[in-house]
Amino acid sequence: MLSMITQGAEHIFLACGATDFRKQIEGLAALVTLKYHLDPYSPVCVFLFCNKKRDCLKALRFEGGNGFPLATKKLLPDMRFQWPRTPDDIKDITAQQVRWLLEGLSIEQKYAHKPVKIQPEDTCF
Repeated sequence: MLSMITQGAEHIFLACGATDFRKQIEGLAALVTLKYHLDPYSPVCVFLFCNKKRDCLKALRFEGGNGFPLATKKLLPDMRFQWPRTPDDIKDITAQQVRWLLEGLSIEQKYAHKPVKIQPEDTCF
């Protein structure tokens, strides 16, 4: 479900630190606006939040003029997300970093291959 909600997003924002999970759609949208100064009504943005125990996350996205889907993922006992703990910070991450996060890995992988952009004029063919 989370891969579907992030599909086609231009920006995936990860709210670092813990979020109060008593908040639902309206509370999370207000948090995006008031704390992070971003537009929750942008259909190209997804916002990810994690609880204090780091065993549950929520994904919020505005869906083209008619509402917000809110997806939740709850892990099994003794499992945790590798969530950045820096409070009051928001990071714009890639779809690959979301996959790492959902697999239990950190969003910062030291040994992962970095994306490379090759221009035709830089090739020797």
